Amino acid sequence: MASRGAMRTFPCRLKVMLMLQILTQLMKIVEVPFALWQRYFGASRVVWLFLLPNMLLFGTFAFVPIFLNFVYAFTSGDQILLADRPYTGWSNFETLSRCDNYLDPNSCDRDIFWRALWNTSWFVTLQVGFMVGFSLLTAIILNRDIRARGFFRSVFFFPVMLSPVVVALIWKWILLRNGLLNAALEGMGFESFNWLLDRQWAFGWSVFLSVWAHMGFYTLILLAGLQAIPRDVYEAALMDRASAWRTFRRITLPLLAPTMLVVLVLAVIKGVQTFDEVYAFTGGGPGSATTLIIQYIYETGFAGAPRLFGLAAAASIVLALVLVVLTAVQFWANRRNVDG
Repeated sequence: MASRGAMRTFPCRLKVMLMLQILTQLMKIVEVPFALWQRYFGASRVVWLFLLPNMLLFGTFAFVPIFLNFVYAFTSGDQILLADRPYTGWSNFETLSRCDNYLDPNSCDRDIFWRALWNTSWFVTLQVGFMVGFSLLTAIILNRDIRARGFFRSVFFFPVMLSPVVVALIWKWILLRNGLLNAALEGMGFESFNWLLDRQWAFGWSVFLSVWAHMGFYTLILLAGLQAIPRDVYEAALMDRASAWRTFRRITLPLLAPTMLVVLVLAVIKGVQTFDEVYAFTGGGPGSATTLIIQYIYETGFAGAPRLFGLAAAASIVLALVLVVLTAVQFWANRRNVDG
């Protein structure tokens, strides 16, 4: 019986040895380019051989589109192929910037662009302000030893996991004329209201929607920053009988400043790039009350007729420059506070 078992295991061992030999030969073949690279470029530069495939993919799907966007910005027409698009220089940027009064979008050749720019400015200002404020307050509360702390943390983070379109549709169904909010108001004896047909209310609800959907993400970042602050500092402040407000102002905020900078930069970039949730929520209306800059770029380049790819590309470059300036200002302000 033992001999029969040995005879059965012998073919299996043979197969394993054969596979190992094949793998060894394959590894020797793969080793050839790495050995050549190390021989001619040095061992310290072998890492670039591993990074090369990722860099090629990233360059193909990131840098090439950015380059093409710049090229499109200096051409005109509704043709996609660059060979069919005539070079027009700075005409697209001149068209966007041609205004009699920059504070009055009606005096501009592209009034929707300036309305979208002003809407985006107000949207980012309100959204980032409320977002950071509520996120900081929520993080401070959730950092305390309260009951069901894990449950409340998951509740605040739950909207982040939802699709922006789903979030927009949920709140749209709530705020419709025959939606849940008006039903609750009528049940309490109040009159219903067309929340999404009033310009100011529609804009305000759009800000609220964005804050509600993304606040949990920034709360999580600030909560991590709060938990990284040493407890010894708070114990020393408690021994010195420092008030809660003085402890927050003198200890929490300064030590939380690097995390706050990250939150501010991410919130501003996300706010300027807002599109899908507001577009699904109001469609940019009523009129152009909630039309943001990304929606203008999308409708100009893809949804409108004719498709003005050059004008949309020029608007996207203006948007990118605004983001760079805002980010640089935030870093400069943070460095100035740290140095001061």
